[in-house]
Amino acid sequence: MLTSEQVKKHAREVGADIVSIGTMDRFDGAPPQMDPRWMMPTAKSIVAMGFRHARGCFRGIEEGTFFTAYNAMGYASINYIEQPYVLHELARLFEDHGCDAMPIPNNFPWNNINASGWTPPEETEKPNFNKAKPLTEDRPAPDVFIQLRLAAYAAGLGEIGFSKMFLSKEFGPRQRIAVLLTDAELEPDPVVKPGTLCDKCMLCAKACTGNAIPLDKTVKVTIAGNEIEWADIDMKTCGTYFCGGNPATNPFAVTPEDKETFGKTVGIAQDHKLKPIYMYARALEGASGCIRACMIHLENQGKLGCTFDQPFRKKTPWRIPQDGNP
Repeated sequence: MLTSEQVKKHAREVGADIVSIGTMDRFDGAPPQMDPRWMMPTAKSIVAMGFRHARGCFRGIEEGTFFTAYNAMGYASINYIEQPYVLHELARLFEDHGCDAMPIPNNFPWNNINASGWTPPEETEKPNFNKAKPLTEDRPAPDVFIQLRLAAYAAGLGEIGFSKMFLSKEFGPRQRIAVLLTDAELEPDPVVKPGTLCDKCMLCAKACTGNAIPLDKTVKVTIAGNEIEWADIDMKTCGTYFCGGNPATNPFAVTPEDKETFGKTVGIAQDHKLKPIYMYARALEGASGCIRACMIHLENQGKLGCTFDQPFRKKTPWRIPQDGNP
């Protein structure tokens, strides 16, 4: 009989950095369009895995000198190379023990557009019948959307911070999430109590170059018996500024046209400024608030298991003067 420890050991051996396991009843109350039990009704357990960003991937962005490392090695290669390989190997382990497994990396293009991140929270749980319709009236429409951060929380991998970023005890916000559903009955890990890591310092909001993290508007959900709250992120603003929408933090915006298009069109950098590696080149801003500011705060508090000899931030963050202003 396959055990939780065997699963975790194998996942770490093939490349996952952190692993945790939850039971499917922790999704009780989830909207049908976001309930993974509709994806695999026989599932008994969910395995969540975190794949770390190397902290050094952010160094070039912090210095304003090299932006490709985070795009390629801290973002796209994890989604498109590392996670699929690890999920495939872990699924083989379950099948070798007679169990079904459904691997879900962080790169699926969910077909039901209401789940894609550009809609208000109250709309994400609703199907878009212009994209797909249920096979029967009692089913959600394909594709059912599993919110990976909530799934990772239900599996006990960590908590969701005020910035909506997933925080682990090992790396803080510095990882990407993948999950696997299985009909194997595994011993679950406890969920992490909200507030264990995030103390709502609001440094994520203060450091966000697009001011996309509001201080006065939040989203609340209940999962695994706990109420979770995070800022109601302006996702369109987040996506635009994350891709270089603020000229003060984008050295590639050198012409008047650049400064306009970077601020209005998500992903314009991938088209004519940087060459995509592993199909991605857009993350120019480097998550200054939701990752870097949060990471620095948690490291300074000594809350993270992954520690370093030197602090990450050694000087005041750079800014490009705009219209004569520093």
